[in-house]
Amino acid sequence: MDISYKKLWKLLIDRDMKKKDLEKAAGISNYVISKMTRNENITVETVGKICKALNCTPNDMLEFVSDSE
Repeated sequence: MDISYKKLWKLLIDRDMKKKDLEKAAGISNYVISKMTRNENITVETVGKICKALNCTPNDMLEFVSDSE
């Protein structure tokens, strides 16, 4: 199973936020943003920070996709 952060990017667009705004709001690094851009794994702690900053749940920001997609 792979991870997709498309929901997060859509959420940022809907809230008129840039990735840089998310970095500041959640207190995460540009490296983490880069990992998410490449659909790589991030820590649960980071998911929590993002959810707290955006007042959302993990289901609102990421999804698991099958390897064939």
